[in-house]
Amino acid sequence: MKVILSIKPKYALKILEGKKTYELRKTIFKNSEIKTVLIYASAPISKIIGEFQIDNIIHLELDELWKTVKEKAEVDKDFFDEYFETKQKGYAIAIKNVKKYKTSIDISEKYGIKAPQSFAYLK
Repeated sequence: MKVILSIKPKYALKILEGKKTYELRKTIFKNSEIKTVLIYASAPISKIIGEFQIDNIIHLELDELWKTVKEKAEVDKDFFDEYFETKQKGYAIAIKNVKKYKTSIDISEKYGIKAPQSFAYLK
């Protein structure tokens, strides 16, 4: 099973460039069998532009999470604090085996679904 993650374009492109090796999330998908993530770059791109494999998912209190990912998540501390403002813990998906698609994919044409707010499962 795969999951589509909606990611802001500047971060999606950093994943494809190999600069961003952790994707931060407030919540995470419940299915532990997810191994592949399709990267949906949100507006203005609004397409699936690549994929990656999940190395692991960490769930830590925010101070520990920041210490673990600060060099690898491609966000600054202010963004991190604001993003997790209402949370005590956060998730970070460790990224491996990134693949950029030669042609981006229209999510509604290929999968018949609308863009997810956060994520959507695919079979």
